[in-house]
Amino acid sequence: MKLKITLLLTLLSLGAFAQSKSTGTLTFVTGLSANITLNSANSTATLVLTGPSDRWFACKFGSFTTGMQSGPDVVYWNGTGFFDATQNGSGPSNDVNQNWTVTSNVLNGSSRTITATRAFSTGDSNDFTFVYANTTIDIAAAHGDSNSFTLAYHGFANKNKFIDTPINTALALNKFSLNNAQVYPNPSNGDFNIKSETIITKVNVYTQTGAFVKTVEVENNADNAAININGLSTGVYLIELVNDTEKSWKKIIVN
Repeated sequence: MKLKITLLLTLLSLGAFAQSKSTGTLTFVTGLSANITLNSANSTATLVLTGPSDRWFACKFGSFTTGMQSGPDVVYWNGTGFFDATQNGSGPSNDVNQNWTVTSNVLNGSSRTITATRAFSTGDSNDFTFVYANTTIDIAAAHGDSNSFTLAYHGFANKNKFIDTPINTALALNKFSLNNAQVYPNPSNGDFNIKSETIITKVNVYTQTGAFVKTVEVENNADNAAININGLSTGVYLIELVNDTEKSWKKIIVN
């Protein structure tokens, strides 16, 4: 009996942690990323979508095989608002019911990050229904190829997709995701350390405006790495942590 009670308590404890699961932050192209988190306690999906501040950007999710496939659910930012739409093959068509609620819209230099929430099921046939029990989801994103908010063809280099993206429980993500990596000291003189619970294969360095600076390969794919970018001008830089399954962005200050 004691064993059964202990096992039950363990399962209940794990279940408490599993109220939330996430795709983690997915980087489609430089400066364009998305993260979808599902919360089983209130049956709500949260989307965090980051794109360039000087042009439109969009994210598509659901079940599909190609980027331009008609039918899947789409959201996009066009400089004046964040819209709930449906992919029609040549572009998004706005839904009659706008079911996403924007909770945060942050402009940071050349980047804009929008956080929005929506019920798993809205009752709208145009909306994808999130199912907490599902273990994967298809996600695509794109942004304009010029500094314009008029939706048009995005160009080949400004889009990407992730098919069958794993949706992991927060218990696993919190400890083993690159998102949880620590960068220190920050600010630094160009010498800094990265501490992670998972391996890092390389670190890409970009200016704050998204210009590529250099790649630093991490020896032996370690989970702790000492990075040297001495010689760079003082200022703010973005670093992209990369391994075989994940990418994550961090900001560093060189002084």
